[in-house]
Amino acid sequence: MASPEIDALTQALSRLPGLGPRSARRAVLHLLKKRESALEPLLRALDAVNDRLVTCHICGNVDTVDPCGICADPRRDARALCVVEDVADLWALDKSRLFPGRFHVLGGRLSALEGVRPEDLSIDTLIARVEAGGIDEVVLAMNATLEGQTTAHYLAERLERFPVRLTQLAHGVPVGGELDYLDEGTLAQALRARRPVA
Repeated sequence: MASPEIDALTQALSRLPGLGPRSARRAVLHLLKKRESALEPLLRALDAVNDRLVTCHICGNVDTVDPCGICADPRRDARALCVVEDVADLWALDKSRLFPGRFHVLGGRLSALEGVRPEDLSIDTLIARVEAGGIDEVVLAMNATLEGQTTAHYLAERLERFPVRLTQLAHGVPVGGELDYLDEGTLAQALRARRPVA
């Protein structure tokens, strides 16, 4: 039987995405066994992030500096702007190193069921960034969900008055995917987005 403090740590870890009670218990046991090499560095890292964590006033990214490292990077193409729903989407796209531009985090997606309206997201900030000029392309990188596509459609309507090229991520058959394993929605999107063979 563990002490209340260790139980509290286990419960806190079990609330993290991807960690259930058993995985959290194993993580806690590992941290306790490897106190000097695992627990103490983790505590220092969490404390440092907690003290310095800020939201970038330009794009909405989460970092320890404002503006964030992406917005402050002079090598980034300021003419290309990729709009994402959440910070996790930004990090995933940036990790790929395939998009050379800058980002804008909406902070969610439109959802009538969840009561998320346009004014609940950073859409006005996005419009202001585009209106300020210097942006040639806006990539709408919304998730391939009903809410994500509704958000992309709404943004396209709001941005159509600006002289920018609006694009969105392609959807359809993933690389290595087999057709008989795909759902009808994915197949339908892949058929609608078909292109000539080069």
